[in-house]
Amino acid sequence: MMRKVKSIVVFCASSLGKENIYEEQAAHVGHVFAKKGIRLVYGGGRVGLMGAVANGALEKGGEVIGVIPEFLNSKEREHTGVTKLITVDTMHDRKRIMHDYSDGVIALPGGFGTLEELFEMVTWGQLGLHKKPVGILNTNGYYDHLLLFIDHMTAEGLLKEENKSMLLFGNTIEELLEKMERYEAPKVTKWIEKDEI
Repeated sequence: MMRKVKSIVVFCASSLGKENIYEEQAAHVGHVFAKKGIRLVYGGGRVGLMGAVANGALEKGGEVIGVIPEFLNSKEREHTGVTKLITVDTMHDRKRIMHDYSDGVIALPGGFGTLEELFEMVTWGQLGLHKKPVGILNTNGYYDHLLLFIDHMTAEGLLKEENKSMLLFGNTIEELLEKMERYEAPKVTKWIEKDEI
């Protein structure tokens, strides 16, 4: 069954990284969102990959919602050109509002903050708190080592195969969006065994 993903949260770095491809692909994600009529929801900054994906969407006439905590305004430099900018008090408020505004989640390359946001969202799905597709765009093989570690978690019996399958991976945004449109949340969540259904 195909789903229409109309609004996607993008988590990514507030820096650009060493390779130009990260910025180029972040901008391309924004272009693709605008072309497909997908609303971008993101962290509200105008710097780094955050700024690149937002600018990419805006350049092509896309809708962009930024959500930024007040205390980060000076660090991430809020993007005043977005369609709507929401200022919140805490990081928790930021994630909650981003979740509420979206029906899918994608992580582009990033650091600790990106991983924390990504894994909180996939954990919420694992616990049955939402049924949204959650994906990783593996630009330039950036997340190859994370993929290997997730395989290791599963092999060691600390992550169920059905929960592992909840995290989608794509090497291009087009591939990842197709997987997200075909995604069906598993009936089995972390605390429900198959024989209880």
